[in-house]
Amino acid sequence: MTKYPMTVQGARALEEELAHLTKVMRPKLSQDIGTARELGDLKENAEYHAAREQQGMVEARIRDIEGRLQNAVVIDVTSIAHTGKVIFGTTVEIANVETDESVTYQIVGEDEADIRLGKLSVGSPIARALVGKEEGDVVVVKTPSGILEYEIVEVRHI
Repeated sequence: MTKYPMTVQGARALEEELAHLTKVMRPKLSQDIGTARELGDLKENAEYHAAREQQGMVEARIRDIEGRLQNAVVIDVTSIAHTGKVIFGTTVEIANVETDESVTYQIVGEDEADIRLGKLSVGSPIARALVGKEEGDVVVVKTPSGILEYEIVEVRHI
């Protein structure tokens, strides 16, 4: 059984999505299927088939979320003592050694990852290079475009 590391915010987002799917989408799709069924011949009823297909996708997502939440290891980084070390859930400011450009990422579980929001999957090459290192360390990251070096400027538990 695979355990899924997850931040408190990530677990909350999945719980909210699950509530929306079960309390809003499931009843709406059931109603849509009933309405489409009343239209007649089910063999050539596009509305019926579309609603059934969407219902199948919603039910699959519900099962997926329930499984992930059941196997989640929720980590509240704010309750962990700050040591300056990069761990799951921390927010890390890093600076490119060559260009001195800095960027900030939060190390999160794969369900939460969104690079546009600065949320980096713990399994990504950059996160794997950062985890376990400390403020002031220089890490080497192998990317498709070559090798990059970053200095860890600050580690925050927020």
